[in-house]
Amino acid sequence: MLALLVLVGARPAPGKPQREAPPRLADTGLYVDPGARTLTPGIRTWTPQYPLWTDGATKRRWILLPPGRSVDASDPDAWIFPVGTRLWKEFSFDGRRVETRYMERGADGSWLYATYRWTADGSEAVLAPATGVPAAVRLAGGSAHDLPSTGDCEACHAAGRTPVLGFSALQLSPDRDPLAPHREEPSADAVDLVSAVRTAMVRRLPRALLEKPPRIEASSDLARAALGYLHGNCSSCHDLRGELASVGLDLVQRVVPREGTGPGSTAVAVPSRWQPAGAPEPLLRITPRQPERSALLHRLSSRAPADQMPPIGTHLVDDSAVQLVRSWIATLESSTRVSAPLVER
Repeated sequence: MLALLVLVGARPAPGKPQREAPPRLADTGLYVDPGARTLTPGIRTWTPQYPLWTDGATKRRWILLPPGRSVDASDPDAWIFPVGTRLWKEFSFDGRRVETRYMERGADGSWLYATYRWTADGSEAVLAPATGVPAAVRLAGGSAHDLPSTGDCEACHAAGRTPVLGFSALQLSPDRDPLAPHREEPSADAVDLVSAVRTAMVRRLPRALLEKPPRIEASSDLARAALGYLHGNCSSCHDLRGELASVGLDLVQRVVPREGTGPGSTAVAVPSRWQPAGAPEPLLRITPRQPERSALLHRLSSRAPADQMPPIGTHLVDDSAVQLVRSWIATLESSTRVSAPLVER
């Protein structure tokens, strides 16, 4: 937990200030006609099969690559996005647009992060303060949704090997998980792995991933969905190849298997560094057949500031995911192989 608090709350200042973001969402290039919400030609929408939980928000996502440029997928687990890449993610609650988050890769390779807050009448979105906006939207049960600070954005997006989350081989796979929590049906024009390669948005992807689209080959459908949820919601930080490698918890589902990685090696029957107050005995990260003795489930189920996971971005427990993970842990045997490689090389 200490390592994650360092990453989130005391991240070292960058060597130079972030580039200045456009003052309005309309200035970022998302719309060719902001009034009519007409998207700029070339912008594509996508829908990850394991979406991030954000207190029940409905989301829409867009990506725009510079003309003639492609994503380099030669490392299928760490795509490289070209200079000039732009991405947007819109958050709505109860049918009302609240915020749109924006990322852009600059000429020096660094990423710009910005959040735009929609006006109450939904007519436009203006740049939110870099420090964020606490309690921007009231939620059920007296909680609230915060607009993130620039530091919050960096804490999640800069922790792993690629800052772009949710646009990857597994997330775009046409072999979608029907049990994925909060799954969304892609629109007819949404890009997936096959169309991304066909239209040259993505290049140098290993052919095996087109012949057999990636999926989590788990011991059961239940396990596949639970592992997918942990991948989509936790692996941006909990990655043995990322900034929190020293924590030793790896929740990534890799397309290219690596020995000693993943939940089976780093979580199941592994002692937890975090312990709840008053626990009669130390917990394991995941205790097979004993959800109540599993630190991972305790943290997913908590919204106490010092305990909750993820540590930022949500104030409400994802009850359906907690039940899914609880059910999965209850089925585990000590010798269970949590997941198999996604694809053989």
